[in-house]
Amino acid sequence: MALFGSTGNAAQPSNPFSFPNLENATRHYTHRLGRFSVLEHERDISVAPDNAVSEYFMAKMGVRRRQLVIRLENGSSAVIQAGAMQWMLGDIEMTTGVKGAGDLFGKMVRGAVTGERAIKPEYRGNGMIVLEPTHKYIILQDVAKWGSGGIVVEDGMFFASEGTVQHRLVARSTASSAFAGGEGFFNLALSGSGVVALESNVPFEELIEIDLVGDTLKIDGHMAVAWSATLDFTVERSGKSLIGSAASGEGLVNVYRGTGKVLMSPVASSLTLGTAAHNVSEKV
Repeated sequence: MALFGSTGNAAQPSNPFSFPNLENATRHYTHRLGRFSVLEHERDISVAPDNAVSEYFMAKMGVRRRQLVIRLENGSSAVIQAGAMQWMLGDIEMTTGVKGAGDLFGKMVRGAVTGERAIKPEYRGNGMIVLEPTHKYIILQDVAKWGSGGIVVEDGMFFASEGTVQHRLVARSTASSAFAGGEGFFNLALSGSGVVALESNVPFEELIEIDLVGDTLKIDGHMAVAWSATLDFTVERSGKSLIGSAASGEGLVNVYRGTGKVLMSPVASSLTLGTAAHNVSEKV
């Protein structure tokens, strides 16, 4: 069997590795984009009597383990969340991705304000990387399709990206966003070209995609998981006055203005579907 088996319509990769049972009756690939593939464990048969019941109902409800598989060819690279690598095969080298003292400081600041680890290792070479299992959903996105400004993601959602994807911080348009909105001053923005993998509490099929063309979107709560960097993001009162906001029962809302798109969850993004095998909340 070739590297990713024969399931789906994706072209077979040129890497010479063979995995006769990586994809079998209990696990299969559900999504592929570029060099990234999502391997989903349909059911876990490595159970004991004390957790067999919970594992059974988790499988029935779609709460499954998922792993990100990354293929590297011709010296390509990928940046992954620190501690997320489970195993890798081939001629692959890992570096910190730090290009100097200034770059290290910038990464530490970015990690401190986005709830992610400051140093994200970069893997380069030829081979395959398999990341640790997570119960969350893995969403693959082509960064280039989000426009020249790229995509802005909620804190803690970054899982991995191709090395060609650029990482930067974007600030809220108003300081009120940090305090009144219950969030920080900054978000992680990803731009350039390549694929990014995000960890989400809800599957992509449940996310609502909203296209804005010189329009305004107001959301009550932290429902947006990603949005175009071209949009102006603020936190404002739902009414024209404090009394009006109090009377409506809504209070403050997240506001997105301009031209771009928003991926919005139909349920609160804080909903816990399970914890990842790696701890993305630690910082260097």
